[in-house]
Amino acid sequence: MSGFALRRVNHAFRGERVVPVLDDVSLDAAPGTFVSLVGPSGCGKSTLLRVLAGLLTPDGGEAEVGGQSTIGRPGLAAFMPQKDLLLPWRRALQNATLGAEIAGMKRPEARARALALFDQFGLTGFERAWPAQLSGGMRQRLALLRTFLTPADTLLLDEPFGALDAITRREMQAWLQEVWMGHQRTVLFVTHDVEEALLLSDRVAVMSPRPGRIATVVDAPFARPRLPSLVTEPAFVSRKAALLAALDDAMARPSLPPAPG
Repeated sequence: MSGFALRRVNHAFRGERVVPVLDDVSLDAAPGTFVSLVGPSGCGKSTLLRVLAGLLTPDGGEAEVGGQSTIGRPGLAAFMPQKDLLLPWRRALQNATLGAEIAGMKRPEARARALALFDQFGLTGFERAWPAQLSGGMRQRLALLRTFLTPADTLLLDEPFGALDAITRREMQAWLQEVWMGHQRTVLFVTHDVEEALLLSDRVAVMSPRPGRIATVVDAPFARPRLPSLVTEPAFVSRKAALLAALDDAMARPSLPPAPG
């Protein structure tokens, strides 16, 4: 099992103007830890995941998964982007095995592993369904199954529940916690929902407005499994208030305007 480490990562997007996105970002997680990232839109959360996934080379700094550099080396972590990106011409089982096959797993092995997990992911009976025949929650579970099947111990999940309605989102939070406890992968989870971050995570990192920095890290020291009713308990409410205050403080820092290219 592997953890991850980001050390003094800097990056800017360059076009007609130079837009600084990440500024001296450092964050790490021990193996099997669930870490969430919260912060305002445009602060660099998704960019940071792409750096850790090896899909974007930063201007400076280091990114490692399991002690190996991800700079220019995708595949060390399994990455799920904001949209499920299911292929409409592949049935559910074929979509589930896609990441594993791309990573080099033989198709029969990938198929067998996927079928073994379909029940745990709430997809039994839909192995031959087309993506268009699945509900929003089922599509997200299928995309997460595809991510879990990718042979990597670190999962990077970019707002996987952001497009779901409140009821489905709550169900998915409980389901993801159950699946994570069973597999105990290292997770970096991006969300705009402070309550969701605290409910799922061991630690929550707060990012400042662009260019993003890690403003503070708040522990979520609640026993697992965590029931939905936890969000009404005084200890949780107090920790949520502290996290919201930290987020407000981070957002009070003005973002930098783009520089001329």
